[in-house]
Amino acid sequence: MTPGARLQAAAEVLDRIAAGTPAEQALLGWSRGARYAGSKDRAAVRDHVFDTLRRWRSTAVQGGGESGRARLIGLLRQQGIAPESLFTGDGHAPAALSAEEEAAGRSPEGAEARDLPDWIDNLLQDGLGDEAAAAAEALRDRAAVFLRVNTLQGDLAAAQAMLAEDGIETRPHPLAAGALEVTEGARRVAQSRAFGSGLVELQDVASQAVVEALPLTKGLRVLDYCAGGGGKALAMAARTGGEVEAHDADPRRMSDLPARAERAGARLRTVARPKGPYDLVLCDVPCSGSGAWRRSPEGKWRLTPERLAELQVVQGEILDIAQALVRPGGVLAYATCSMLAVENGAQIDGFLTRHPGWTLEMKRQFLPGDGGDGFFCAQLRRPA
Repeated sequence: MTPGARLQAAAEVLDRIAAGTPAEQALLGWSRGARYAGSKDRAAVRDHVFDTLRRWRSTAVQGGGESGRARLIGLLRQQGIAPESLFTGDGHAPAALSAEEEAAGRSPEGAEARDLPDWIDNLLQDGLGDEAAAAAEALRDRAAVFLRVNTLQGDLAAAQAMLAEDGIETRPHPLAAGALEVTEGARRVAQSRAFGSGLVELQDVASQAVVEALPLTKGLRVLDYCAGGGGKALAMAARTGGEVEAHDADPRRMSDLPARAERAGARLRTVARPKGPYDLVLCDVPCSGSGAWRRSPEGKWRLTPERLAELQVVQGEILDIAQALVRPGGVLAYATCSMLAVENGAQIDGFLTRHPGWTLEMKRQFLPGDGGDGFFCAQLRRPA
């Protein structure tokens, strides 16, 4: 496929997304009907789609319309590329720009330029203040790829060496002791020997930092209450060297976890009904995902005030249930991949009001400027 043909394919996928089709489903539908597209073509179309999704609002303003075509015109203008150089009408390239398209578009302002819905822009500024603009700007670009070195299988140097042999270059990241940032060859990670052997796992550096901040020592009884795919549960098992129990309201989310644990050499057990008391319970609760919108950018356009309110209710309910599983003197840890105060500090304040005697030992908001996704974590101790 020519560069122009890739743009035309991306425009069609973007139109399907605008009509309500989830991004991954829209891309899959296109690729199944495009047998001629090679792996590099599919990767390029995907990049165009996700680059536009991250800048969904500003590209429409700068491109002068809300179609996939107009948004790609806006994206090219933001990238300093003349749209007419690729919109030529030759072969399978998009048709040449009309006079109206050449004249359309303007510079985005305010929340448009920050690529946020107005109501989310207001929430972010209320919660982050002077740091809000930088956080929003970071969400407009691709996230780095990070790996967690599994210390049950080897150390940082061994992981870097094995990855380098497969053409994957990395560098340590200061936010977490076991983190490697992939600087070259990110698309080769899943096929690498280091990944296949369990020496490394894909995990954002801020997510790793959340686990590293937990008061984990050998011999503790630990529960990951909202385990999902199990990344944090595996990281906790590597920290303690002992067994970690994993639970999720939807057990299907943990379907791959036993195989991942075996590959990692981690002692991990999934439980349908956790039975306390535990020394530490981690609740990485369902949330807006606002801190990870670089990776899942359509989330910021699909989220509604009603859905956010529903999530806040669920978050509070999870904390209230999980606290009963913590032994006297034990720790309840709360985490979100969110940068919205209503999901973070406000939830901790509400919990402390509902449960007198508990004490807040630490809380921290990680922002994209720290290097990874936006994460929040807090640790609460139950009275002895």
